[in-house]
Amino acid sequence: MQQKSSFNSIKRQLIDHNIEFFSLFSLDLKGKLHTLTLPIRMFTKTLMERGVGFDASSYGFAKTERSDMIMIPDLDSWFMDPFPQRKTAVFMSKIYLTNSEQNRLSKDVRFVAQKAERSLSASKIGSSIMMAPEYEFFIFKNAEYAVEENGCYYYIEKESEERKNFYHAPSPDDPYIDFKNEAVSILGDIGIKVKYHHHEVAVNQHEIETDFTGLLQSADDAVKIKYVLYNLAKRYDVFVTFMPKPFHGKAGNGWHVHQYLLKDQKNLFFGKDKYARFSKKGLNYISGLLFHSASLSAFANPSTNSYKRLVRGYEAPVAAIFGQSNRNASIRIPTYTQPEYTRLEYRASDASSNPYLALSAMLMAGIDGIRKGIDPEQHNFGPFDSGIPETRALKKKIKMLPENLHDALESLKKDNEYLKQDDVFDDQIISRWIDIKENEIEEMSNIPHPKEFEQYFNF
Repeated sequence: MQQKSSFNSIKRQLIDHNIEFFSLFSLDLKGKLHTLTLPIRMFTKTLMERGVGFDASSYGFAKTERSDMIMIPDLDSWFMDPFPQRKTAVFMSKIYLTNSEQNRLSKDVRFVAQKAERSLSASKIGSSIMMAPEYEFFIFKNAEYAVEENGCYYYIEKESEERKNFYHAPSPDDPYIDFKNEAVSILGDIGIKVKYHHHEVAVNQHEIETDFTGLLQSADDAVKIKYVLYNLAKRYDVFVTFMPKPFHGKAGNGWHVHQYLLKDQKNLFFGKDKYARFSKKGLNYISGLLFHSASLSAFANPSTNSYKRLVRGYEAPVAAIFGQSNRNASIRIPTYTQPEYTRLEYRASDASSNPYLALSAMLMAGIDGIRKGIDPEQHNFGPFDSGIPETRALKKKIKMLPENLHDALESLKKDNEYLKQDDVFDDQIISRWIDIKENEIEEMSNIPHPKEFEQYFNF
């Protein structure tokens, strides 16, 4: 990807800020953050050409016998790390092979996001996609968990539930307003624009919603937001989790992604005097997301815990339907918006996902819907503006979301051609993703569950 910033201009900025160190951030396939920190004297043109070597097998990118790869800073991505005592700059990384051509690694998840944006531009459908995720998370005073041979448990300390409706709870019922204020302030310092924060519907549950940016920037911001919240939690001596369903019987954490397409700075989803003021292309895009919703779930809901959230009764979707203002649908079209921000909200996804892969998969599914002109009514996607249809005849026709990660992965094995358009995803990354997730399922299935003791110990 062409750098917008020159090495000399960035070097000058680092000197002006008295930077002593710089860190390189990378996500592995699963979405875990890795960082490598160097003294500022190592920030040279030679590094920009040759990169920094690392063991790619520890990232899950390669086998140990062929694990040498290099990472190079993305100059356009730098920000000041707000947490180290010594002034440190952070760059997102670009990962390359060490072959003679020094090709970009296809499993580099930022590369996938960059290719997805290029694919949209090459399609002539739109010039860019704008995305704005909502980050739902829990804050706990104490959280403990352990998995051992002779026992496993978890314990999370929650606030009093004297108030049953916590949505937009004020102080003092929301004891973490200062925490969120500081988080939003820090995020602003590193260039992330936040619309607002508030208490969510469940006890101890909170939300931060961001402004619209491009796909790659949204994914980069997801990495930064988690990094800030986890570090701030350490400072406040609390625990933060984006886990989709930490509480049984309570609402879970979604990662709702608002999105729309632009072409020549015009919102392609706006359609005056049409249903929900949504254009035909916008409805085709929605249909693409819903048509591929089962395989898309493998990236958007990639944990076994994800499917404990996708159950009825907690404002979490279970059916591949859409409607305006319908929070039970997989896709909601907000009605309180200006024409230039006409958008859809994909409500099924959660933040256990790798943001680069999940957002890229969403875009590729939507583009496929436009390319093929998929009509929502022909596939019984809706619109449904109130709940999920309960009539027996209609319920049989409605496509449901996968009920578990295994079913999502099986769908991905059968339905992945839309992801491979313009080599955005390739067979290698898809098969490796499936292997990783099937191993997680197998590991989970082999561990005795506390509920099994309750049901069977004295059976």
